[in-house]
Amino acid sequence: MRDSENEPLISACLDLRAAMRRLKFKMPVAYVYNPLDYAWSAHETYLRQFGNGRKSVVFLGMNPGPFGMAQTGVPFGEVAAVRDWMGIETEIGKPRQKHPKRPVEGFACPRSEVSGKRLWGLFAKRFGSAERFFAEHLVVNFCPLAFLDQAGRNLTPDKLPAAMTDPLFESCDLHLRRVVEILQPAWLIAIGDFAEKRARLALRDARVTVARILHPSPASPAANRDWAGQATEQLVRLGVWE
Repeated sequence: MRDSENEPLISACLDLRAAMRRLKFKMPVAYVYNPLDYAWSAHETYLRQFGNGRKSVVFLGMNPGPFGMAQTGVPFGEVAAVRDWMGIETEIGKPRQKHPKRPVEGFACPRSEVSGKRLWGLFAKRFGSAERFFAEHLVVNFCPLAFLDQAGRNLTPDKLPAAMTDPLFESCDLHLRRVVEILQPAWLIAIGDFAEKRARLALRDARVTVARILHPSPASPAANRDWAGQATEQLVRLGVWE
């Protein structure tokens, strides 16, 4: 793998990180975690290791989960999947301001991100090795920031006021378009409703087919009934997988 193959993707991500640093948020947002800052070493490793070359399929999530990317710097980054399947484990820093109920413990985090465990578990079962999966696929998030309220509850971007999300989404839309230009996928598979909505808006002029699969979050009753089987069926029906 040559570093030059990854540089456009890394450059785009650094631009996104810079854009996120310029944003300001008000209540109900009390804390903002940006893994592109404190977990950059892991995220850069992810891009360098698996983001090289063109991809057939890009999966798009919403934003970091408190026990996933917020801990490991990798989208849907359930600790065991990132460390044991992808072979990524780096030192993780700390957010500038952190809620006492939501510590960042990096790869020592004892909690499992259920959505990430389901997503990466499906890919591991179907493809075996990470190298086989990433040869044609990549997983990215639309928004790189995690938001918490005063009580430490997770706030997803779709629940924030438009005054906050308009400048946020503008930068995230631009980054998503750059990712698609760089990777040139045939498919952009949104994971859940929000990701599909944002992808269709951002990529309406792009040469990529946007589709959606069920989000693996345990908060969705449907996802708790054989999510992997449902997602696989959706991808096969779309023609993404055989």
